[in-house]
Amino acid sequence: MRDFLQPASSLAPPAPPWHASLQLRFAADADGATTRLTGRAHAGPLRVQKALYPEGARTCHVIVVHPPGGVVGGDQLEIGMRLGAGSRVFATTPGAAKWYRAQAGAARQEVRLQAGEGAALEWLPQESIFYDGARVELGHEVELGAQACYIGSEILCFGRRAMGEAFTRGHVVQRTRIRQAGRLVWHEQGRLDADAIASPLGMGGRSVCATLLAVGRPLPAPALAALRAEVPGLALSQVKSVLVARHLGDDSERARGAMLRVWQAVRPHLLGVEARPPRIWNT
Repeated sequence: MRDFLQPASSLAPPAPPWHASLQLRFAADADGATTRLTGRAHAGPLRVQKALYPEGARTCHVIVVHPPGGVVGGDQLEIGMRLGAGSRVFATTPGAAKWYRAQAGAARQEVRLQAGEGAALEWLPQESIFYDGARVELGHEVELGAQACYIGSEILCFGRRAMGEAFTRGHVVQRTRIRQAGRLVWHEQGRLDADAIASPLGMGGRSVCATLLAVGRPLPAPALAALRAEVPGLALSQVKSVLVARHLGDDSERARGAMLRVWQAVRPHLLGVEARPPRIWNT
């Protein structure tokens, strides 16, 4: 029988951090009517179980799964996707990503996305929750070919305010770069320390922030005005080919609703198809 009163010095050391990688390739058939998942390689706990086609063969849906369910200090995740010319891919996650308190260095995630000429890539993971004491570094690189388009969003929740939890220690470092036809069209980087949550120069005491970036044909001015009127508190900017939507608040569901509404306006404009939320977002 195991002795649960054994001294702490005799307990097993903590498990080593996870190093996980997932690399996916997609290609469109010659007629462009079907996008297929043509390559899949993984190491460690990152998976895509199968290609899905809930809206027809032209757009391939994939759900990126991280089986451990949470990320701790020292973990390193790398996700890569490469889309061939004319292909269309929608990628999401099955639930919120949970970033726990760091005890052994920062946790890191690198996302590298490439879309060939005329391809369309949507990267819309569900929210990320940063627990008190988390130290996280997030890198996001997007390379777009000529006439390719991209829609990507993130929802960041600092602590679980509904559970009475706050983010009082730790930090999140972010870097996002988007290039189209070799030209840098978006670059953003920053570091948010826990004490910046309350600062008026940081999040002003709010605990949830969300951003959506869309690269492609600019959204017409009337559509921008309609979104601003429909979604209170939404900040919208059209910077040449890049649309930026931001939300700041305290409720992850409200942030999700704001990003969903922007996606529903942008997707038909860029891809010519209706934006129907995938079923996984409702489970």
